[in-house]
Amino acid sequence: MSQQNGQQHGGDHHDDHHDDGAAYHATVKGYVIGFVLSVVLTAIPFWLVMGKVLPSSSLTAFVILGFAAVQIVVHMIYFLHMNAKIEGGWSMLALIFTIVLVVIMLAGSIWVMFHLNENMMPVHDMRNMP
Repeated sequence: MSQQNGQQHGGDHHDDHHDDGAAYHATVKGYVIGFVLSVVLTAIPFWLVMGKVLPSSSLTAFVILGFAAVQIVVHMIYFLHMNAKIEGGWSMLALIFTIVLVVIMLAGSIWVMFHLNENMMPVHDMRNMP
């Protein structure tokens, strides 16, 4: 009887692990969709630059950055298999935390550099010095 209890308990314990988190199962179809989206998201910016489609280079740069952001999301979903269900949402929370830290660091660095440039003393022309 005790042996049956041990086997029954072991079976229950084993079944509990399968319900811990929803694991993403990769498929060939998912990889093909991700690959096609990546190719399209690379080809469009390439065409925009090579064909000089947009009137200014700064507008072209912003559009390319937008395509790059979308491509990052495509790679995270289709190749890194990240979603809110994996590991109970902890991987998504870690990603959001990382993005927030990077944005704070970049914005702070740009802010400091801008204000340092504005508050620097003017450089005098050395040629007019006696």
